[in-house]
Amino acid sequence: MDLRHLRAFVTIVDAGGFARAVGRLNLSQPALSRQIRALEGELGVQLFDRIGRRV
Repeated sequence: MDLRHLRAFVTIVDAGGFARAVGRLNLSQPALSRQIRALEGELGVQLFDRIGRRV
C-alpha cells in the first residue's frame, strides 16, 4: 500500500473535495484521481460516492 494514496484520501476528506485537495497536495486533478482509483482498486471498495462532478 502506497502511503501517498492514503495521504491523498485523507486530504480530500479534510478539504471537502478533489478541487481543494489538489491545491494542498500540489498535484493535478488527473494525478489525484489516478491515486484514488489505485487505492480503491487495491482495497476493492469505492471510497467516494461520485455524483456527476461532485464527491
